Amino acid sequence: MNRRLRAGLAARWRHVAATGDAGSSTVEVTLLAPLLVGLLLFVVLCGRLVAVQLDVDAAASGAARTGSIARTEAAARIQAEQTARDTLAARSLSCPDATVTVTTGGLRPGGAVTVSVSCRVPLADLVLLGVPGSRVVTSTATSPVDQWRGTALSLSTPSTRERP
Repeated sequence: MNRRLRAGLAARWRHVAATGDAGSSTVEVTLLAPLLVGLLLFVVLCGRLVAVQLDVDAAASGAARTGSIARTEAAARIQAEQTARDTLAARSLSCPDATVTVTTGGLRPGGAVTVSVSCRVPLADLVLLGVPGSRVVTSTATSPVDQWRGTALSLSTPSTRERP
């Protein structure tokens, strides 16, 4: 029986050697296609997250700069938040639940304004990759308040000035 098995294996090897590897490229493509599609979807996922991170970074940076040149704390908060939301909208980033946090530190000369922007990125449309739900992307930027900036002057009207 051992002799029969050897003869059968030898015949099989001769047949494989004679026909070469015909059809193996079809098998390779069939095996590699799902892997390549998965890799492509992973690249799309990474690209989306990087693009959103850049947009959120720009929003935080612009908002911090806008807040640092405002004249009052209230104006700094309002203008910084509005700038962040406008930047996200201008970059076609739909973040209806974007969170903007502004810290002015008293808006004192030599101080800094810090703005944090958070945005939830939906990932559910990448169904084939199996990524669940969404991901929150956050960025924080700080802009210094000019040390030599002046303060808003409150000029009095002639009727309220003290007379000598």
